[in-house]
Amino acid sequence: MKTKQLGQGMTEYIIVLALVAIAAIGVYSFLGKSVRNQVAGVAQEISGRSASAELNAARAAAQQASSVANQDYQLGNYDEATQQGN
Repeated sequence: MKTKQLGQGMTEYIIVLALVAIAAIGVYSFLGKSVRNQVAGVAQEISGRSASAELNAARAAAQQASSVANQDYQLGNYDEATQQGN
């Protein structure tokens, strides 16, 4: 006799959704400042004003994210990086 497994599909969907959400949070925390500044620059340009300040801030944020990504964090010093705000 075959039994139906009704909850299995929903459970798998929830697990995949949770993994995607965690990945999105990680990407946003890594690139969030740069993305916010770029969106602000687009809003400034749409309104007809110069967005050079926002674009410069986006470049600086992207450079900072790049330098943080190039640092070597391991389990021994990962806590130091979080205390510095990286």
